[in-house]
Amino acid sequence: MIFYRGVNTFDRHLLREWLKILGLVLAAALGLLMMQVMYDSFRDLRDMGAKVADMAVYFLVTVPGFFAIVLPLALLVSLLFALGQLHRHFEFTPMRAAGVGLFRLTRPIWAVGVLCCFLSLWLNSSIIPWSVEQSRTVYEQLQFRREAKSAVPERVGAVYDLAFDNQSGRRMWFFNRYSQFTQQGYGVSVSELDGQRRETKRLLAGEAWFDAARKAWVFRRGRELGFDVETGVQTSSVPFDGKLEPSYDEDPKLMLLVDQRPVDLSFFELRRVMDYYQADRNPKGIVYAVRYFGLLADMLGPLIVIGIAVPFAMSGVRVNPAVGVSKSIGLFLLYYVLSNFATSLATEQLMSPVLAAWLPNLGMAALAAWLFARMR
Repeated sequence: MIFYRGVNTFDRHLLREWLKILGLVLAAALGLLMMQVMYDSFRDLRDMGAKVADMAVYFLVTVPGFFAIVLPLALLVSLLFALGQLHRHFEFTPMRAAGVGLFRLTRPIWAVGVLCCFLSLWLNSSIIPWSVEQSRTVYEQLQFRREAKSAVPERVGAVYDLAFDNQSGRRMWFFNRYSQFTQQGYGVSVSELDGQRRETKRLLAGEAWFDAARKAWVFRRGRELGFDVETGVQTSSVPFDGKLEPSYDEDPKLMLLVDQRPVDLSFFELRRVMDYYQADRNPKGIVYAVRYFGLLADMLGPLIVIGIAVPFAMSGVRVNPAVGVSKSIGLFLLYYVLSNFATSLATEQLMSPVLAAWLPNLGMAALAAWLFARMR
C-alpha cells in the first residue's frame, strides 16, 4: 500500500476513530433506507401474496443499490463528526504547531478515499446495476404471479399503448398491449418508412413476438398493406396467418426501457437507452446521458467529500461535533441545486451532457480547494 510506509501512532489513532464512526453511520443510513423500502413496499408485496422468503429476497437484492447514495453521505458525516471531535479536544494542535502540514495529518484519510473511489466505480458499474435489475425482476415476478390468478395470460404484466420509433431502421412500432409475462405484443402495427419518413409498408397483426433464436420478429393473424409513397394511397392488402420478418431485429426490452425514468434504470440500461436516442439524435436522450455520465463522475465523490470535510471540520472554533454534522445538510443541498441546474441547462441543449454530469462535482471540488486555501 502506497501510504503504509511512514504510518505512525497518530495515523492509526485517526483511522481508528474515524472508521469507527464511518461504520456506525453506514449501518444507520442503510438501516434507515431499508426501513423506508420496507415501509413503501411491504404492503404491496403482501397484497401480491409474497411469502417471507420472497420478501427477504427482494429486500436483500435491493440493499446493494443504496451504497452509491449512502457512501458519500456516510463519508461526509463521519469525517465531520470524527475530525470535529479530535479538533475540539486539541489533538491536532501539537502537530500543527510542530509544522506538520494538513495533508500529512490526514494522509490516511486520503488513502481510504482513493480506495473508496475505486469502490464507487465498481459499485456503479457492476453491483448496483445488478441490484436495480434484480429487484425489479423480483417485484415484477410477484406482480405477474398475482395477476395470473385473476387475468388471462396475455393481460398479465401488460403495458398499454407502447410505441417505438426506430429511425435508423426506418420503422415505427405500436402495440395496443404488450405482455411482459408472455413476452408478446397484441394489436401490433409496424410501419416501414423511406428516407423522407413516408410510409411504404405496414404490417398489422393480432400477435407478434421476438424469436431470440432466429433474431427476428414473428407475426400471426395479420395483414400486409402497401402504399404509394407519393400519394399515400394504399396499393395492396395481403392477409397472412404467420409471417417471419428477418430484418426486424428490434429488442423488446429496449422498447420497454425508453420511456422509464433515468433514475429507475441501471448503468447498463442507461447506456442502451442513451445509444438509442443518440442514433436518432433525439434530445429526449439528454437526461439519460446526464444520469449515465453522472454515475461515472461519482467515482471522484469520495475525494471531493474528503476535500470539503477536512478543512470544514478542522477550522473555526471548537464547538460540538454535531454542529459540523448539521452543516452536511447544507452541502448536500448545494450539490442537489447544482445537479438540477446542470441538468436543466443540458436539457435546453445549452450544455453538453458530459459537462452537466461533471458540473456538480466540479463545483464541490472548487469549494474544497477554497476551503483548503483558507487553511494554509
